[in-house]
Amino acid sequence: MSVDLSLHPCFDPKARHKYGRIHLPVAPRCNVQCNYCSRSFDCANESRPGVTSGILSPAQAVEYLDKLMARKKNVTVVGIAGPGDPFANPDETLETLRLVREKYPEILLCLATNGLNILPYIEKLKDFNISHVTITVNAVDPEIVKRVYSWYRYDKKVHGAKEGAEEILKRQLEAIRQLKKAGITIKINTVVLPGINDAHIADVARVVAENGADVQNCIPCYRNPGTLFENIIPPTPQEMAAIRNEAGKYIKQMSHCARCRADAAGLIGEEMDPEDTADLKMSAAGCGGEYVDNTQIEKSVQEILQSRPYVAAASMEGAMINVHLGEAMSFMILGKDNKGGVKLIATRNAPPSGGGIIRWKELGKLLSDCGAVFVSGVGAKPRYTLMAMGVQVLVAEGLVIDAATAALYGKPLKGILKVQKSRCGQSCSGSGGGCG
Repeated sequence: MSVDLSLHPCFDPKARHKYGRIHLPVAPRCNVQCNYCSRSFDCANESRPGVTSGILSPAQAVEYLDKLMARKKNVTVVGIAGPGDPFANPDETLETLRLVREKYPEILLCLATNGLNILPYIEKLKDFNISHVTITVNAVDPEIVKRVYSWYRYDKKVHGAKEGAEEILKRQLEAIRQLKKAGITIKINTVVLPGINDAHIADVARVVAENGADVQNCIPCYRNPGTLFENIIPPTPQEMAAIRNEAGKYIKQMSHCARCRADAAGLIGEEMDPEDTADLKMSAAGCGGEYVDNTQIEKSVQEILQSRPYVAAASMEGAMINVHLGEAMSFMILGKDNKGGVKLIATRNAPPSGGGIIRWKELGKLLSDCGAVFVSGVGAKPRYTLMAMGVQVLVAEGLVIDAATAALYGKPLKGILKVQKSRCGQSCSGSGGGCG
């Protein structure tokens, strides 16, 4: 199978500034617990594997992909990279690949996996003309493997890493050999963990190269709170350069990795576009579904307000929450006073009506110091666009001061929030007076 590496931004550093990729988050489950990994959904400010703003079914993934492909003309690669492992979710992974290949026959398809359960599916990958597979191999010494993982799952059974270290390594190396035999280009991701495997990276490079891998990507570890390795200090750039130099004696090195999210879209290193995130959330919600339950909303609001001190509200007369987001001409900006109450900080004019997604992005900038905005109604696209920019949109009723007080002081929002439904693509449910 002939593969043009120059079209894949992860395999050719020159391509990263020219060609984009899209990751479809259809694989939430994982079959191994790495001691450095935390799979967090909907964490907009983090760029690392395991993070996504939504989980898609295969059909939803293609719907979402269609929207992005219509906007992004430089995308050459579609991949599946989690947020779990593609082959802990083989049915969803294979169906997504089938649907994408059927609709986009010329696109490059790739996968990122730990390699533990890929062997039964390699023939299928050949059928779908998968050109690139990334396998994470962090050690080739079973004694080090034991320290990197807590457990792995195979044949519906969970095994401790201490007992299964040799099996993990055996499956990974066999996966490399079989993928190479199938004509698939193989990249090895190796997470560098000081004090664990940093002195072992060259051995990893040598062994994976001997088994047929094409390139290695040495990645400095990321400190994830709540993981066993949360206190490991990441290696310095100088240390990483020395590690890559030594490993490069055995296998070609990649050094432009940006720790891509499981829902990454666009150029490597490019921030997620709020419109892309909005489309992902809309696709994941499904047509006619409710947005988010109130418990999740309250938790989200309190997290956002830790870094954004104000809330906004849309009101006709300044007392009640009674204006649809798309029809609001202005927004009240409210913050805490020094007496345990709420005070009006400012009144800001809304961006002009019309302009579609541009208007919602401008509104997101206007409310960049607000953790939430209270409105009487909102459509799906503006809501998810603002959420992607860090502003939770709260469909509510009642007095502005009651809602603002509850949000700013961490009180329950029960009785204030309304449950709103919206059809996919619906951008306004108001009177039509300015939701465009």
